[in-house]
Order: sequence, then C-alpha cells, then structure tokens
Amino acid sequence: MSQRGGYGTPIYAVHEYELREGVTPEAFERAVAQAIRRNLFSLPGLVQFRFLKGIKGERVGRYAALWVFENREAWERLWGPLDNPYPKDKYPESWKIWEDEILAPLLDRDPDRIVYTDYVELRFEGDEAG
Repeated sequence: MSQRGGYGTPIYAVHEYELREGVTPEAFERAVAQAIRRNLFSLPGLVQFRFLKGIKGERVGRYAALWVFENREAWERLWGPLDNPYPKDKYPESWKIWEDEILAPLLDRDPDRIVYTDYVELRFEGDEAG
C-alpha cells in the first residue's frame, strides 16, 4: 500500500478547548457565534472549520474545533514552518482578535497553550478521496 501526504494535501488542525471555571457552555457558544458573525475565520488557505462538542468518549460535553487548511504551504504562510513557527505578533490580525478578545476570557489557559494537534491527510492509491 502506498501513501501520500505532503505539501499538496490538506492539513487538519484539532484544537481542544477547556473552559475556565464558571464559564457556561452557552457563553462559549455565543462567543463562537460572535466570532463567526465578525468573519474572524476568513483566513487565506483556511477552507473549512467546524466547532465540535463531545457526545461520547473522553471529552463528553467539552469543545474542540477542526480547522481544515488547503495544504501545508497555505498553513505555513499563516503559522510559519514546522521547525520555526511564527511568534504571536505575526499571526493574522483576525486570529489575534479570536484568541485575545474572544477565547482568552473563556479558557482555563492562554489560547496559545491549548492542547492541539495538526495532521496531514494521508491518501492511498485507489482511495476515492485521493
């Protein structure tokens, strides 16, 4: 079986959000809706995003976001190369608003310290998606 996964394939970023004590789920969901209305996620190369709430497993009732970037090149233009990520002052302005104004008051930690994982999509010969 041969797999491909590199600069031309999508990047999937999963961000896990832990709410600060006293922050209600409704407050978090209102904040996300506000960010969407403000068009804060209109970033070059970000082709899709979804906010998720756990219904079974380790993270029941807890939140995550799935960010889908066109490819690694687009992802690196926003965040820098894997071995030398950009400092926060180089983040897109709308992302700084998302993190500093919207997320920071709601989370139990600095938004740059959340648990996250970035994934490259694997594609296999004969895979319809590939």
